Amino acid sequence: MRPLLLSASRRHTPASSKEFPPVALLRRYGDIDCMKVLTRFVTSAAAPLQFPPPGAPEIAFLGRSNVGKSSLINSLVGAKIAKTSNTPGRTQTINFFQVRRPGKPNPDFVFADLPGYGYARAPKEVTAKWAQFVNPYLENRESLVLCLSLVDVTIPPQELDLQLMDWLRHMDRQFIVVATKADRISNNQLRNSLPKLCGQLQILPSQIIPFSAKSRVGYDELWAAIRAAAKVDQAGTQGVEQTDS
Repeated sequence: MRPLLLSASRRHTPASSKEFPPVALLRRYGDIDCMKVLTRFVTSAAAPLQFPPPGAPEIAFLGRSNVGKSSLINSLVGAKIAKTSNTPGRTQTINFFQVRRPGKPNPDFVFADLPGYGYARAPKEVTAKWAQFVNPYLENRESLVLCLSLVDVTIPPQELDLQLMDWLRHMDRQFIVVATKADRISNNQLRNSLPKLCGQLQILPSQIIPFSAKSRVGYDELWAAIRAAAKVDQAGTQGVEQTDS
């Protein structure tokens, strides 16, 4: 099956100017503990003309099907805004969610949940349609400030993961790699897996965040990276709420 995203067919050295170290950001922003946010569904888009008008800084969530993307988003906001399923490939649109802190009249940022790539059972006509709106979003979206590229830490990166890294570098997009499912391996296995993963993806150790939606490993570091990209300096308070208003 042809990849959902165009391949840049080029390799870069680690640490481009668009990458930044989350660990250093965590020291800057302090212990976030539990970021209190309000969420609001905006729209689902299956074509560039359906994208909402650019506004608040956008954070894109990308990854192969069944990498835990929806669980990660729900864990971050503390509510089930992204639908989870035992059947991969269910997300077939870009789903936009406004995220703001209580007391703020406008959203601090927008989460963009992109379709999972690499699902072999997805009809070819569907995956071809995905490329028609996913690629333009990643290429041209002016409000997109950070791409979170999710990979499964329990297995080696797949060819589509490597192609996505090259493609994001080629488009000069700021990105961080999120190594999901960190709770499924031991701490020793995780420590051994991360350097290998960094080498395979050609990134620095400071540019990858191990994450678990269950144990909340990496929660603080990931929120720190999101807030830094969106230029949100004030830390949130304890607790999470969801609203449709």
